[in-house]
Amino acid sequence: MQKRKTILVTGGGGFIGSHLCERLLADGHDVVCVDNFYTGSKNNIRHLLDSPNFELIRHDITFPIYIEVDAIYNLACPASPVHYQNNPIHTTKTCVSGSINMLGIAKRLNIPILQASTSEVYGNPLEHPQTEQYWGNVNCIGVRSCYDEGKRCAETLFFDYRRQLNIAIKVVRIFNTYGPRMLPYDGRVVSNFIVQALRGKELTIYGDGSQTRSFCYVADMIEGLVAMMETPPDVTGPVNLGNPGEFTMLELADLVIELVNSNSRKVFKPLPQDDPAQRKPDISLAGKILNWKPQVQLREGLLKTIDYFASIL
Repeated sequence: MQKRKTILVTGGGGFIGSHLCERLLADGHDVVCVDNFYTGSKNNIRHLLDSPNFELIRHDITFPIYIEVDAIYNLACPASPVHYQNNPIHTTKTCVSGSINMLGIAKRLNIPILQASTSEVYGNPLEHPQTEQYWGNVNCIGVRSCYDEGKRCAETLFFDYRRQLNIAIKVVRIFNTYGPRMLPYDGRVVSNFIVQALRGKELTIYGDGSQTRSFCYVADMIEGLVAMMETPPDVTGPVNLGNPGEFTMLELADLVIELVNSNSRKVFKPLPQDDPAQRKPDISLAGKILNWKPQVQLREGLLKTIDYFASIL
């Protein structure tokens, strides 16, 4: 049985963060959730508030916080284009200043820290599928760069803290993830399509719908995050976490319409600036060092996600 730890989860009130808090509590740990609720929601963790092993602190990690813990999962940052572009300066500050503050805690306490990076560090990739060795193709002055470059800079900080101060870092690059507790209006394609189909509205497809994404169900993502944190100290990453199943936006729209049993039509609008044409992870490294691969197929995961959205709309 593993030792009981006190674990800090920044962004713990968010979509992925709340599922992670739940999992860590189930594993017998004490969990400190830090969130400023910019995109997270107390509703995501309300069922955890009565647990004696769960503590919630409302705080923005761009400001220092003094805390005693045994490990840190740094998930704090708005992840959907609608939200991170709404306040781009704060998005970059969360990635950079927030990382410096969390790395400072890890340095002071000599504890491991995991950075939730993103497939967006690859930008609009010229390599397909994307491996961890690919350096990416990012527009550093575009409307998405607050997030793309913010996360790239966060990775730089993590590896410099490792090289200079020997901090035990773990860096994962999260590809598109979906499931219950996604925000209904966060602008991400899965939530967009499901909400539109449930309401009988037109499904909005940007461009011609031929661009691809790979969708990982949240339960699989949590397994990957926990497995990465449990690796030996010399395993730093970065490691891609995502589902390599690749779907066009047209295929996803048709599947959502089928599963919702909706009469919604598809409409086409111009492609947003710097929207990647392809996105698919190479997860061979995760398979090798984490013995991890996604288990939930898209149809199964979408049904669970549709049930969730139907219950809250």
